[in-house]
Amino acid sequence: MKPKIVVVGSANTDMVVQVQHLPQPGETVLGGDYIQSLGGKGANQAVAAARLGADVTFIARLGQDVFGDVSAAAYKAEGINTKYLVRDDNTPSGVAIIMVNHFAENIIAVAQGANAKLSPDDVFVAESAIQKANCLLVQLEIPLETVQAAIQLAVKHHVPVILNPAPAAKLPPALLEMADYLTPNETEAAMLAGEHSASRAMDGAYLLKSKFKIKNLIITLEEKGAAIVGYRNQIVPSYPVKPVDTTGAGDAFNGALAVALAREETLFDAVKFANAVAALTTTRRGAQSSLPTSEAVDAFLKDNQAR
Repeated sequence: MKPKIVVVGSANTDMVVQVQHLPQPGETVLGGDYIQSLGGKGANQAVAAARLGADVTFIARLGQDVFGDVSAAAYKAEGINTKYLVRDDNTPSGVAIIMVNHFAENIIAVAQGANAKLSPDDVFVAESAIQKANCLLVQLEIPLETVQAAIQLAVKHHVPVILNPAPAAKLPPALLEMADYLTPNETEAAMLAGEHSASRAMDGAYLLKSKFKIKNLIITLEEKGAAIVGYRNQIVPSYPVKPVDTTGAGDAFNGALAVALAREETLFDAVKFANAVAALTTTRRGAQSSLPTSEAVDAFLKDNQAR
């Protein structure tokens, strides 16, 4: 039986320009290739989980515009349940402007659009879907009150919660402690911990773990893999690849982690699987366009060994 995952989050259209270097304030740079693709952390994670074989329900808001039409049709084509996808008559769909350099580094600006209108009521309507889920996955490109409502419903129905605290933001301690799995990167962990000038990598993660009653803390470390932070810290190594675009890699990680945990894999194995999916994603351009199928991941794992 397919694992059931509910994703509550953002949906955007990404406009990506390849550049030789990322611009400084006031600088104009001439770009190369232009790619328009579907993105948004919520949508990316929903598509990632669906391509990996999960039964996914996506709760989000889109505008009544061409971007919304294309997005909604694409999610249906991925086999995602879009029953709880709200179309907003008054607000345009979200968009993201992305620049990527030849080192695969990027800068991103997001116009939230309809994402900012996703409400707790939109989540409450989907309570039955959350109740039946094996995992709830949420991020922070939607209003915090909506994130809280989704997590509270999941807790009510004893559904495991993955909270991906991205983009980086301060969060109430009670919200952090309700999540079963917290998946920040090092920058996000430092902000959550209130540590803005950590002298060593992972300082923010250790402080975060010590300050709050976080059940499972997983820190993503880009090309180094991920760390499971606890009484005994475990580094789960990544896979050797030549990245061309890191856009969406974190979302691929979280979508894959949700799938593996919903299949009741151990946390170490789930993180290892998520590392593989994230690594493979960086070898392709775009956000959702780069997300691999389960068959592609299986082939990648046969050909590659973790570092």
